Amino acid sequence: MVFFEHKVEELHEAMFWRREGDRIHCYLCARHCKIPEGQIGFCGVRQVINGKLYALNYGRLVAMNVDPIEKKPLNHFMPGTNVMSIATVGCNFACQYCQNWDISQRRNVREPYFPPEYVVSETIRLGADGISYTYNEPTVFAEYAIDVMRLAHKHGLFNTWVTNGYMTIEALEDIARDLDAATVDFKGHGNPAFYKKYIWVKDPSPMYDAILEMKRRNVFIEITDLVVPVDTGSDLNSLRKLVRWIINNLGDETPLHLLRFHPNYRMLDIPPTPITLLEKSVKVAKEEGLKHVYIGNVWGHQLEDTYCPRCGYKVIDRQGFFISKLDITDDSRCPKCGYKLNIILKPPKLLK
Repeated sequence: MVFFEHKVEELHEAMFWRREGDRIHCYLCARHCKIPEGQIGFCGVRQVINGKLYALNYGRLVAMNVDPIEKKPLNHFMPGTNVMSIATVGCNFACQYCQNWDISQRRNVREPYFPPEYVVSETIRLGADGISYTYNEPTVFAEYAIDVMRLAHKHGLFNTWVTNGYMTIEALEDIARDLDAATVDFKGHGNPAFYKKYIWVKDPSPMYDAILEMKRRNVFIEITDLVVPVDTGSDLNSLRKLVRWIINNLGDETPLHLLRFHPNYRMLDIPPTPITLLEKSVKVAKEEGLKHVYIGNVWGHQLEDTYCPRCGYKVIDRQGFFISKLDITDDSRCPKCGYKLNIILKPPKLLK
């Protein structure tokens, strides 16, 4: 492991803030924290020091390793490629079931510093095709992600985010410039009552605004939805509402991943999502008109695979995060019937 000298007095000044009276207004995410001198925002990594906002976690990586892109999950963007996954500590959500709670809910930044150049050089050295900003919410390390993404594009690498989507339109002006694809994670079908009780978010509506802005800025989008077996987390009416929004705003070929919940963190008393509930949810989503609906976190299920919407031919065969067959043409068509699939094999932003 390589370590880099980075002194405390060299803290990185944050972007996306302005002074409002005796407080600093952070407008990076939709919480819009108003932070007094010396205090830290909800995310735990943005602090006011001497009248300025600093990103305490800039370059302070808690994880950096190569993953298959299917792990994000991204099934329709650059299938079969590998990405360097990076993360810091902190999060702007407080999910009571978080699988990565040990880093997302940590409120003490103590990790070593890694400059953006190191992340890009290691990605190239290890033969990965892109970089994924994941494990914790990348919005809370946006300044660092923006610097890494910009450098990654210069070296022909693509960028993907795994995000809760709870960011501002103003922040997306800088984030989306070098962002190629995003997995946007809904929880409990986007049910507001679920968000209030289990995530400590009073209103999930800013997510929808952010998704529309990503689409406008040509970011490829896949949607995940964690199905939690509690009333507000598995309500099929909420699912229908979410699916209709996806179809009306993103299109009926937008991939939707319905993910199985596993007990963790502060929700150890809730059992894993029954597979029958996931399958019923898939049926509902397809009845509403979505063409690509997947079941996630259930290895070996037939709904891990990708099928042609027209002829039903299996174009991608998966086992968990790994592809055993990838059979589509270079222009993303089904080899059996010629149907044009919503699958990206060449990131448009890298072709400019």
